[in-house]
Amino acid sequence: MLQLCGFSASNYYNKVKLAMLVKDVPFEEKLVWVDQTDAEASPLGKVPYLITPQGPLSESGVIMEYLEDRFPQSPLLPIDPYAAAKVRELVTYLELHLELVVRELYAEAFFGGKVSDNLKARQKRLVERNVAAFAKLTKFSPYLAGDMFTVADCAAIVHFPVISNACKIIYGEDPLADLPVGDYLKCMGELPAVQKVKADRKANNEAMMARARAR
Repeated sequence: MLQLCGFSASNYYNKVKLAMLVKDVPFEEKLVWVDQTDAEASPLGKVPYLITPQGPLSESGVIMEYLEDRFPQSPLLPIDPYAAAKVRELVTYLELHLELVVRELYAEAFFGGKVSDNLKARQKRLVERNVAAFAKLTKFSPYLAGDMFTVADCAAIVHFPVISNACKIIYGEDPLADLPVGDYLKCMGELPAVQKVKADRKANNEAMMARARAR
């Protein structure tokens, strides 16, 4: 059986977990904090990583591609090559041009650190530019790429709340406010797989905070 390693407070872990639940892939979870990762399975010490019968896989995007190839039932990519590429394009914009940019703010937004005013100003400009570009690609009808639930939704469902919350804490405003993200997340929240991911994330967040306080 596949073993998904990491922790449920991680949005990238949850992206993979959500895909596995939606595709009804049999798997078990192994709680692994960042300081407990297996260097052979995840050479950069990142989560998630996946233990397969053939060996380990790291990087969430790679794992998602493996799952799509290995378990073609309940596909999360369209059959048409262009449509599939457009879905991957959405994921790239969301993760590379939004989440990764906002991640520079997490230290102050979530972990009690401090981010310089210059960095805040720089990231704000990037976020505003990149959200406008991302908006041109989205459909929200009802899913991010159109009428099919895809890997883009697995990413959006876990990344949107983190992006919004970090920016609201740092800037006092939500860069996604002009997009129908609220209605979208409410609709997606009715899916049993999403409900499980959210519940597990809440419980793991509490465990992570308790672990941090104990140090």
